[in-house]
Amino acid sequence: MVVCGDVFESNQLAPRVISQALEVMRGVGVDVYLLPGNHDPLDAASVYTSELFLAEKPANVHVLDTAGRHRVAPGVELVAVPWRSKAPTHDLVAEQLAGLPADGTRRIVVAHGGVDMLDPDPTKPALIALEAVEDAIDRGAIHYVALGDKHSRTQVGSSGRVWYSGAPEVTNYDDVESDPGHALVVDLDESGAIQVDAHDVGRWRFVTLRWSVDNARDIADLGLNLELFPDKERTVVRLALTGTLSVTDNAALEECLDKYTRLFASLRTWERHTDIAVVPADGEFSDLGVGGFAESAIAELKELAAAGGESSADAQGALSLLLRLTSGAGLGGPVKGGAKKRGAAA
Repeated sequence: MVVCGDVFESNQLAPRVISQALEVMRGVGVDVYLLPGNHDPLDAASVYTSELFLAEKPANVHVLDTAGRHRVAPGVELVAVPWRSKAPTHDLVAEQLAGLPADGTRRIVVAHGGVDMLDPDPTKPALIALEAVEDAIDRGAIHYVALGDKHSRTQVGSSGRVWYSGAPEVTNYDDVESDPGHALVVDLDESGAIQVDAHDVGRWRFVTLRWSVDNARDIADLGLNLELFPDKERTVVRLALTGTLSVTDNAALEECLDKYTRLFASLRTWERHTDIAVVPADGEFSDLGVGGFAESAIAELKELAAAGGESSADAQGALSLLLRLTSGAGLGGPVKGGAKKRGAAA
């Protein structure tokens, strides 16, 4: 098993994290080869040279801390390309490919970083040149390139031999990461023929859900959609909601979101992409059976809610809360629920 960089988020880790990670690797049952990447480079503070790591590292865990060829089985070599700093000044992969012989040895390059074809930025000197990689493949010097850095599974070029496996667990929302949560199983036979298969290993989902809510039916449909999600306890939802609602419907929306906030690992509104206008409908508060001061206060809140401006949102919230508090009971009845501030994703 090869892990192509960023095994750890940084070199500054709690001892518990290091110990638990090594304990998991101990139980894998195969040799594990770890490549230092940009988050955990082989610098002076490297986690891989720490006293704790060296003391607890299992026998089946190997750090690819030396650039170049490593024999791992008869006729099989790993070509390691570790990072020694967070910002290399040249293409580390091309450096290792230069002069590699095509001598029948099956070689797997284990590298980290961006590829120029996917990120053609001339200001990034460390980008991996795909042309040099494909040339080494074509002449039989290397047979597969395992890459780390991108969190989504990605094939690079057309050879079928250059892949980012992506992060084994989801780390961002689905509109940012298109295909995370995989491990790649690569079958490289003695003739050099290759088969690459992806296996789902991620257990979490991060979902961005965009929904228009303009009436009670839209809110019911939103609730049904949320209800159909499996494994809610391992699902994070970011809601982008737009629409215009009456105060009554907005209260129903709040009740819906409150329910599913309790069920999901996290459910938040995406503040930058959420825009809901609350406009009191005619006669919406006529059946509350109030008069005097309370009636005057409701009338004033309705005017503020419809006027827009800084006080509009507060007035809309107050009216929505009023309806929720009096739902089916009147002002003097028991409280069935209350509005609460829900986390917002910026």
